[in-house]
Amino acid sequence: MLFWIISAALALLIAALFALALLTRRAEAEHPAAYDLRIYRDQLKEVERDLARGVINEADAERIRTEVGRRVLAADAQLSQAEAKGEQPRALTTATAAVLALLLTGGGFAMYTQLGTAGLGDLPYKARLQAAEALYTSRQSQAAFLARLPARTAPPQEASYLELVARLREAVAQRPDELQGQEFLAQSEARLGNYAAARAAQSAVIRLKGDTASASDFVTMAQMYITEAEGYVSPEAEAALRRALKADNTDPVARYFLGQMWLQNDRPDRAFGLWSQLLTQGPEAAPWIAPIRQSIDDIAWLAGVDYTQPAAVTAGADTGLNIPGPSVEDIENAGEMTPQERQEMVQNMVQRLNDRLATEGGTPEDWARLISAYGALGDEGRALAIWREAQQRFADAPDALETVRRGAARAGVDQ
Repeated sequence: MLFWIISAALALLIAALFALALLTRRAEAEHPAAYDLRIYRDQLKEVERDLARGVINEADAERIRTEVGRRVLAADAQLSQAEAKGEQPRALTTATAAVLALLLTGGGFAMYTQLGTAGLGDLPYKARLQAAEALYTSRQSQAAFLARLPARTAPPQEASYLELVARLREAVAQRPDELQGQEFLAQSEARLGNYAAARAAQSAVIRLKGDTASASDFVTMAQMYITEAEGYVSPEAEAALRRALKADNTDPVARYFLGQMWLQNDRPDRAFGLWSQLLTQGPEAAPWIAPIRQSIDDIAWLAGVDYTQPAAVTAGADTGLNIPGPSVEDIENAGEMTPQERQEMVQNMVQRLNDRLATEGGTPEDWARLISAYGALGDEGRALAIWREAQQRFADAPDALETVRRGAARAGVDQ
């Protein structure tokens, strides 16, 4: 109630100020004739003072009074004529003021009912994080979410293909430990929209591969969950994505879907950390780049990040950014970091690369990345020192030195 009282009072106050400006007539001082009148009146007073002091005689005083009086009459006539021409119809002015007040108060209320949320209090940062965590931990399982979706119609298939799949099912049932059969069955069931059967076959694939199961195997399982749920990343899908990233924490598809999961759970900061890194790494032809480019600006705004999209990265391009980076867990936790903590995390990664090159050596590409990284951090002195060291180390290898030079050029120290 207090919110509505304050809002209404402010709206009425603003409307009253606008109306007052319309209803108030212009003051005399706004017209040049009003200024002239004040001058002439002062002159008449000055004549009386001069006469009293004996500076002028009575005849001169009378002559001056006559001349100034004539000018007073002319100026007063000009002022009266200007006021008569400039005066607005009182009824029209009042009506305009009333309409303006109605638009400000009624229009503001109408807009708030469409865009605002009455009764919603302020939500501090920690409270938003707690709400997002509650949303994340209480989100629906795959089965519960699917129960809300309308019945799915299986895509039409040729009778010959359906017959082949039926025979494949029989063969796999007879030889369940044959890896290739399970792989074919998982793909075939997914194509038919039988995602539960497809996941069962994919689970068998992962079981048969054991420790050799790749990130791609787990991503395939996750995609079966996500496709069946029409884009929803359920806890079961997330578990498969986590196993994929445990096998290979650079897998781009797993990182893309994990970012999608964080968006669905009101954590744009974590989604931005994952997707901005994917966008920087490219390549531009990758299927996840286009949807990221379409939405990354809005995600950055929601995350409170001042962001400019990087240029397109072609396949195989050396961006100078491939220094040993943070893990997926580091990126997700960066949402709770202060800007200083994020800066320290980047500096620590660069320092680890620097230490490794100092103790173990590295490729020309590693040296180029280190120089470029120090340049990006604004430490041109350090970048220049490493560039000079690299020139000595690779003096006998022109091709390698040229690779390092490109990193120095990115840092602006290739003199």
